[in-house]
Amino acid sequence: MLDDRAKVSVLIPVYNEDMNIERAYAEIVKVFDALPDYDYEIIVTDNHSTDGSFALLREIAARDPKVRVIRFARNYGYERSLLVAYQSATGACAVQIDCDLQDPPELIPRMLELWRQGHQVVYGIRETLAEGAIMRATRRMFYRVIAAMSEDDLPVNAGEFRLVDARILTELRRVDDTSPYLRGLISSMGFSQVGFEYVRRLRTAGESKFPFRAMLSLAVDGVLNHSLVPLRLASAVGLLVGCLTFLLSLGYVIGRLVFGQNWPAGFATTTLLLLMSISMNAIFLGVLGEYLGRIFMQAKHRPTPIIEHTLNMDQPHHRLVFDADRRESVIGR
Repeated sequence: MLDDRAKVSVLIPVYNEDMNIERAYAEIVKVFDALPDYDYEIIVTDNHSTDGSFALLREIAARDPKVRVIRFARNYGYERSLLVAYQSATGACAVQIDCDLQDPPELIPRMLELWRQGHQVVYGIRETLAEGAIMRATRRMFYRVIAAMSEDDLPVNAGEFRLVDARILTELRRVDDTSPYLRGLISSMGFSQVGFEYVRRLRTAGESKFPFRAMLSLAVDGVLNHSLVPLRLASAVGLLVGCLTFLLSLGYVIGRLVFGQNWPAGFATTTLLLLMSISMNAIFLGVLGEYLGRIFMQAKHRPTPIIEHTLNMDQPHHRLVFDADRRESVIGR
């Protein structure tokens, strides 16, 4: 008899998580053992870990064919790793969860229930954040700023813990982006999206792989990928400075010709205005450079991310896979 259970793809990005992999696998399997109406697959994207993560994944995949592993040739970053996972998912829906299990797997049944009610995207809203007060305030401020600047409806305080329908997966397979911001990309697709609040747990093992620099880079991607406000701000401020310069010049001419003012040599004022103008030009050229840099990288059409190893995988979508164990290349479907 054919298995008509709905298949759920569980997506787990990994980088140096050998202290958490076995526990994450066990907890996810435990959740689905209590869900007889669902089948599942676990897709792990290994961002070229340098610890024992891939060796552990190899052992788990050898004993459980439902565990599918993609290892990249180098670290391509969190977002591009996730995009490959989404594009490789074959389920009726996919659930993204971090390996450190700060997002509780036991909430997956709740997400599936909301999905069954007809929502194509179900995302978790963090009630609390296990971080310092400054970092917590900075993160919340970023969420609000990007939501205000973006033309898309981006949820505030929503993290990466989400479920998406197969309809969203189909759209994500069409994405070819060298600097994706999936949280915003999925939100911008529309459909029926619903959030639920939950308490995020503390990390119990290992260290966070998201330092401040990585979070800052993600913030820049989020703003530039989903907003033209920086460009419009550059234009507006440039226009404002141009108007002020014109008015000051007009005032100088009128004072000189009409009122006969003998203006003193304004070396300091002129120097200050020149420096201010140069600084503003540098800032706005930097904004333009960020956008042009993304266009440049996208136009190069590099085959990234490059996959080094796969375990229990059909050939991934739209990828050239080099299997280092067999020393041969195969074309993904």
